[in-house]
Amino acid sequence: MTTLLAAEELNPLVPHPVEMIVGTIAFLLLLLLLWRTVFPQFEKVYAERKDKIEGGLQRAEQAQEQANALKAQYEEQLAGLRAEAARIRDDARAEGQQIKAELRAQAEEEAARIRARGEEQLAAQREQAVRQLRAEIGGLSVQLAERIIGDSLADDARRSSTVDSFLAELDGMAPRETAPAGGAS
Repeated sequence: MTTLLAAEELNPLVPHPVEMIVGTIAFLLLLLLLWRTVFPQFEKVYAERKDKIEGGLQRAEQAQEQANALKAQYEEQLAGLRAEAARIRDDARAEGQQIKAELRAQAEEEAARIRARGEEQLAAQREQAVRQLRAEIGGLSVQLAERIIGDSLADDARRSSTVDSFLAELDGMAPRETAPAGGAS
């Protein structure tokens, strides 16, 4: 029996009853200690993290809503700015067309003014050329008449009447001579 008892005591698979009682009491004390000190801290940290995560999610949702609202506002502003830019472009085109028309009108007025001034200058030059030619023709006609007649036409009245009659004859002949020449071409 002693061997049996000794054999029972030595069995490593079955714990000794005293060890079981001491182990159970130690476990209960450790569990009580953990229950009162460590588990509340775990619960506190867990609750803080949970609040932090939930608060973060709420803040993220609020930030997302604000971002969406700002995006919508910016899109409205952008649409308004695009419409404003289109209006400004249209106004600029219309103003450009108006300026172009005004410049064209000014250029046409200036061209007409230059043309009129040129025609006036041409008429004045023609008149001056006619006067010069009349004076030269008059002088030449006096010389020719002196040669033909052989008399001197020194008298101004006589000379003037001779020149005027010669020029009158030339004026009368000029249209008749130019008409057939123009018709022959």
